Amino acid sequence: MMAAPTYALPYDRRVHKRGADLLNDPVLNKGTAFTEAEREAYGLQGLLPPRVTTQQEQLDRFLPGVRARPTLLDRYAYLVSLADRNVTLFYRLVIDNLEEMMPVLYTPTVGQACEQFGHIFRRSRGLFITADHRGRVREVLANWPHADVRMIVVTDGARILGLGDLGANGMGIPIGKLTLYTACAGVSPHQCLPVTIDVGTDNVALRESPTYMGLPRPRLQGEAYDALMTEFIEAVQERFPLACLQFEDFGNHNAFHLLETWRDRICTFNDDIQGTASVTLAGLLSAARITGVPLEQMRLLFLGAGEAGIGIGDLVVESLVAGGLSEAEARQRCWFVDSRGLVVRSRTDLAEHKRRFAHEHAPVSSLLEAVEELRPHAIIGVSGTPNTFTPDVLQAMARHHARPIVLALSNPTSKAECTAEQAYAATGGRAVFASGSPFDPVTLDGRTFVPGQGNNAYIFPGVGLGVIVAESARVTEEMFAVAARTLAAMVSEEDLAMGRIYPSLSRIREVSRVIAVAVAEVAYTRGLARRPRPDDLAQAVLDAMYEPEYHSLV
Repeated sequence: MMAAPTYALPYDRRVHKRGADLLNDPVLNKGTAFTEAEREAYGLQGLLPPRVTTQQEQLDRFLPGVRARPTLLDRYAYLVSLADRNVTLFYRLVIDNLEEMMPVLYTPTVGQACEQFGHIFRRSRGLFITADHRGRVREVLANWPHADVRMIVVTDGARILGLGDLGANGMGIPIGKLTLYTACAGVSPHQCLPVTIDVGTDNVALRESPTYMGLPRPRLQGEAYDALMTEFIEAVQERFPLACLQFEDFGNHNAFHLLETWRDRICTFNDDIQGTASVTLAGLLSAARITGVPLEQMRLLFLGAGEAGIGIGDLVVESLVAGGLSEAEARQRCWFVDSRGLVVRSRTDLAEHKRRFAHEHAPVSSLLEAVEELRPHAIIGVSGTPNTFTPDVLQAMARHHARPIVLALSNPTSKAECTAEQAYAATGGRAVFASGSPFDPVTLDGRTFVPGQGNNAYIFPGVGLGVIVAESARVTEEMFAVAARTLAAMVSEEDLAMGRIYPSLSRIREVSRVIAVAVAEVAYTRGLARRPRPDDLAQAVLDAMYEPEYHSLV
């Protein structure tokens, strides 16, 4: 028997598998694209149909099957089945059809995929670390087969999109985010690790469901929770010392607490707080080019004062201060409405993270009343509550400003504060609109408007790639501010003319590459980089981007 040759793959993994073992490895499997020589060398004869096909021929065969599925969730499951068999072909298909596939693999479908996780689960694609692993988290992390992990997305499932506590079912979020790291920015799939910290769930219906695959017990709280998270974070630093840790979809208290505790100690960020802030800041900077009102003169009114809203407010303040305003002046530009009305200083029920945006003002109970009194240039929806930007609210915005900015950012689509059609109709087509989930173009009075999508995927993949290239020791607010300005600068006049305040999603790999260069530049300038600066930083970023191509094994 001929000994199987070894081949150094781009990520320094050598091929020692043969036959069915090779076909069952989704990283190595090429399916019918294995050549005759490879089939002979690796014991594949008879295990595959005889015709050797190219990657493009495989795509031509598989893509119609995706499109034939009747629902987005069916398409999601079909694509996941491909990723479970052939990672390279999966990413080639996604990258070549990114605008079409992003709504399938992430917003809005990923929320439904999390809700149905127990029904569609076939093969584990990440690590589940549970409350029962306390004291041996390092041992569990050691089970992950790849050593060179550079990007970890972790959730505890407490607040999945606008859907609430989904417990272990929230694993769909880290998997989806890391899919976008690879598809949108070329972070190599073997460098990505999805993690769910399963500490139970307070969703009683989920706990009692026979299809729920997590710990069916109430959610761990307090010191025990903090101790488990500390053990996990410290174990990550030992096992994957160059990894960036991204927190995702934690509850408000834990999200702010974890970020404040660790942001100056390890390479970490919270996408719900900082990524959302960056993409929203970019949208406001682009919208200013349409309205003619610069950011420093805008009054912003947020509906929702949780992770996303406060994160946006903080980054806006930092940007305005960098532009010359005092911190007090900058904070005065940002106003918040929560479930109990306008956030004002006289209220005694405010959580700590809201107090820095509490202003002197008489109590106001409703969003409409706040719009009428404050006359904001922009309303920013991050409430997770649908249909709250009512026609009355939108018409009030249009009375006060020629081009009102309406950002309905809550996900998934069912949670959006208003639809694109509602925003344009209520304002006579004058709204500058963007949303968190995608909406189709809207035709009104003979004009067609193309709404932008304030998708965090414009930001976090590029930030992550820049951090990886520089091997940055930290992720800073400056990096997110730079990412926002870079993204805004990539919006063309043609985009603005059709009402879109973000670039086309078809350009997202270009966007991520440019953002990565800007972020890496910050890391080198601030002395945070742990890797020597390359002679050509832009080329180093380009060279680091994964391309899903087959490599010869003989």
